[in-house]
Amino acid sequence: MKRVFSAIRWVLLFAAVTLLMACAPTLTNLTPKTQLRTVSGVYPFEVMWSSRDATIRTNTLQPFVVVGMEQFPMRRSPRLPQRWEAAVSIPGTNQFVNYRYKFDYLYNSIGQARGNSRMSVPYQLEVQDK
Repeated sequence: MKRVFSAIRWVLLFAAVTLLMACAPTLTNLTPKTQLRTVSGVYPFEVMWSSRDATIRTNTLQPFVVVGMEQFPMRRSPRLPQRWEAAVSIPGTNQFVNYRYKFDYLYNSIGQARGNSRMSVPYQLEVQDK
């Protein structure tokens, strides 16, 4: 009898974890891994946000490109509502730039809205000389 309860407990735990992971926001990097060095030193960064979580207030999304300790705000792409873009200035001496995306947002909770944040995995951009 104890084995049956243990098995049921594991199945319920697995179902709960699967359900929570299905609702988690997904951040898709659209920035190429390499870019040619520009005279201006400004490079475009793009990311796609998607989530099935209906509690997230999408009008409160505040995305950033995080380079080192600096956060650069992103703006929504005019044609694609789930796509975000930013132009970031990178010093001419850097060949590699490590960066992440960060999304701050509010979500509906019992009684009031609460804040949360989603951070992407780390990425690296290689700036190549012409």
